[in-house]
Amino acid sequence: MRVASLMIAAAALLAGCAQVTESHTGRTATEQLLIARAADRAVEGLELPVPKSSRIFVDNAFFQAEGSAYAVSAVRQALSEAGHPLANDRNSADVILEMRAGTLALEQMRRVVGLPPLRVPINESLNVVSLPELSVYSRRDRTGVAEFSAFVYDARTGAPLGVVQPMVGEYRIRSHTVLMIIAWGQQWADPGETDPGDSWTAF
Repeated sequence: MRVASLMIAAAALLAGCAQVTESHTGRTATEQLLIARAADRAVEGLELPVPKSSRIFVDNAFFQAEGSAYAVSAVRQALSEAGHPLANDRNSADVILEMRAGTLALEQMRRVVGLPPLRVPINESLNVVSLPELSVYSRRDRTGVAEFSAFVYDARTGAPLGVVQPMVGEYRIRSHTVLMIIAWGQQWADPGETDPGDSWTAF
């Protein structure tokens, strides 16, 4: 009996397992990275029509988009790199930069040589059957798209000082599939990646 108990205890120890806990956010890591890289590209070379010595306060009250905090920080960084001192509040600013978001989102497009996935109604009750993709070749593009607009005005008088041209940025990854089995290209965006490279040579 003692030997049997020892054997059961040993088996229990050897049968141990590990469990990984994952967080479930509204957007995948790849989606967040694509949008962040698009925001980075949108603010490249940002310049304001005001003297470099003017202290800038970035007003994001009307900048409504998911991931807007990252985009606003990217704008602040671009202004700092351009030589504009930043103000922490409106009272200490010379100039207000008021921002608004045209878009800050992910766009997907799939091109198929063959039949794409279909949903076919089978009766008058609107029941449908799903048919899988039947393709020789398909290509999937996932693109982070960012577009911001802004204008500047005097922090004390409210007088207009100029309009900032729309800031536009895109960051795309592309993947390919042949005969629904052989896949290559960028399947996801890597952290820290600033150039996805050539999808035809990425395996």
